[in-house]
Amino acid sequence: MPDADDALVVFTPSGRRGRFPVGTPVLEAARALGVDIDSVCGGRGLCGRCQVDLCEGRFSKHGVESWPDHLTAKSPTEQAWETRRGPLRDGRRLSCSTQLLGDAVIDVPSSSQVHRQIVRKRAEVLDIELDPIVRLYYVEVQEPDMHVPASDLRRLKDALAYDWNLVELENDIRVVQQLQAALRQGGWGVTVAVYDDRRIIGVWSGFQEQIYGMAVDVGSTTIAAHLCNLQTGVVVASSGRMNPQIRFGEDLMSRVSYIMMNPGGELAMTRSVRDALNELTVELAAEADVHVDAILEATFVGNPIMQSLVFGINPVELGGAPFALATDEAIDGLWATEMDLVIHPSARVYGLPCIAGHVGADTAGMILSETPYLGEELMLLVDVGTNAEIVLGNRHRLLACSSPTGPAFEGAQISGGQRAASGAIERVRIDPLTLEPRYKVIGCEQWSDEAGFEEGVAPYGVTGICGSGIIEVIAEMYLAGIISQDGVVQGGLSSRSGRVVAEGRTFSYVLHRDDSRTLAITQNDIRAIQLAKAALYAGIRLLMEQFGTERVDRIRLAGAFGAHIDVKYAMILGLIPDCDLDYVTSAGNAAGTGARIALLSRKARREIEEVVRRVEKIETATEPRFQEHFVSAMAIPHKSDPFPLLREHVSLPLGVPAEHHARRTSRRRRAPSSLSP
Repeated sequence: MPDADDALVVFTPSGRRGRFPVGTPVLEAARALGVDIDSVCGGRGLCGRCQVDLCEGRFSKHGVESWPDHLTAKSPTEQAWETRRGPLRDGRRLSCSTQLLGDAVIDVPSSSQVHRQIVRKRAEVLDIELDPIVRLYYVEVQEPDMHVPASDLRRLKDALAYDWNLVELENDIRVVQQLQAALRQGGWGVTVAVYDDRRIIGVWSGFQEQIYGMAVDVGSTTIAAHLCNLQTGVVVASSGRMNPQIRFGEDLMSRVSYIMMNPGGELAMTRSVRDALNELTVELAAEADVHVDAILEATFVGNPIMQSLVFGINPVELGGAPFALATDEAIDGLWATEMDLVIHPSARVYGLPCIAGHVGADTAGMILSETPYLGEELMLLVDVGTNAEIVLGNRHRLLACSSPTGPAFEGAQISGGQRAASGAIERVRIDPLTLEPRYKVIGCEQWSDEAGFEEGVAPYGVTGICGSGIIEVIAEMYLAGIISQDGVVQGGLSSRSGRVVAEGRTFSYVLHRDDSRTLAITQNDIRAIQLAKAALYAGIRLLMEQFGTERVDRIRLAGAFGAHIDVKYAMILGLIPDCDLDYVTSAGNAAGTGARIALLSRKARREIEEVVRRVEKIETATEPRFQEHFVSAMAIPHKSDPFPLLREHVSLPLGVPAEHHARRTSRRRRAPSSLSP
């Protein structure tokens, strides 16, 4: 039983938790748990780099109630820092000068992390038919005349009709408020922004050369945004950051649960994501040397819960059957001020349509980007995330579903797991004879057995294993015979290699060991990945069964995770079905690309709005065959699917039951089956 004077503290987004005596500084607790918090001044309250946020409310997932009085009041040290540097944001504290008085959930913002995540979402290069919904027009307006009684607005519209054949235009009241000053400052020459050839939404004195738009992919873990020149379609700046809603729950259902248990929780989540969007907007504008008032349009994609929260819709109905969407139509023509966005006050916002309760606008963006609806070949699209979203089809038929993979592929629920950041192992190879590993670490060009590796990782060390590394190490363990087809670590190999070590009643494989930490793949880690990959594969097989096919012609892996996994290892592990490896490729951030296409092409908006109405939605939660597919998919790569195309490239082990595998391995020398880098 915990001591009554102990406080339970949970740190997000890492999820690390522990009990500490009341009065323990938050920074001290974080360091004891290995939580990544920056501090240059050694906890003296001078640098201000160790800032954290207290998450308020009842968190059923963690079993914690976290309130302001569970931390000490602002100390003289914090007050002195604020005097020098300015006030801290609401709820933000210096962790070195704040002590625990009770249970608390503490969020470590990315700006306070030493190993900041590399948000691997970028603008893919595609040919897009440029037809933005907002256009600029320069006109010279007749000066007012005592003998021709017409308002400035009327004369402006007459000039637009005469010069540009834009007739029967409507206008925002903000245009009227700015018009007279703009006309006179510009010597009666002004530039106007017209939305959809029917509404004036902006006016500038003189000649305004460029306007911009922003395409945003709001993921449950990361937010990625691209700033585009609406005249040229060129991406002038791209950036990303962690979604601050992680403090309310790492997965989507945890966030819905938070809303259910904390009245007004949806408002707090909407406010947090919009604050992050505004910070991201300012960052993009500064990078491109563009004023935020020059941003006249924004498009958004996200899963149904993220899309709802961005647009201020309470997503509680998505937390349980029948998972009803508030709307499956595109959100069109919304003013930026209705979302508190710090772009041009008359800018418009467009949200791509969601498809079903668990298949969101990000899937619509992926479909728009990859266009399976235009071709004959049977294409499988997979966006690997906390919730995998899957589309199968061609121009004749499209099916879609989501599958509850959980956060294991992103490093959560894995003992040594972490998100993609400097110091994370991202590539792994295991010698099938010696069972010795070699690996690559983000931020270092050399493999671990190459000269210069120690110097390359010295700035940050080897800190954990990211998603691509987890996929590869477990697949390599299978190829090397360390685990059976059923995912059981073969303890009999401990006599051959010190890498296989006992851990209670099971065994682990030690991937990395140094003076500061040991990174081992445990039996529980393997089970977590098996559960995740089985859910993904089961969803895919369910769609294939519904479509009436045993094969697919092409597989496209989308999302930040899908962009960086090796497709061979994804297939070895059994994440995806058998397919010619030449036709299994990364789609990059296809959802974000879809948002960018919609930003730059109004035709594309109408196209995707029509296409999503044709998508057949399959609900995995209510399909009885899903469980059957799931059980078979727990095996590596699969219990019964033979994967003949994969076997042309890789020598897969025979499917041997776990209880016989170690004995047979010890009697025969295994043929080398590890893939070369």
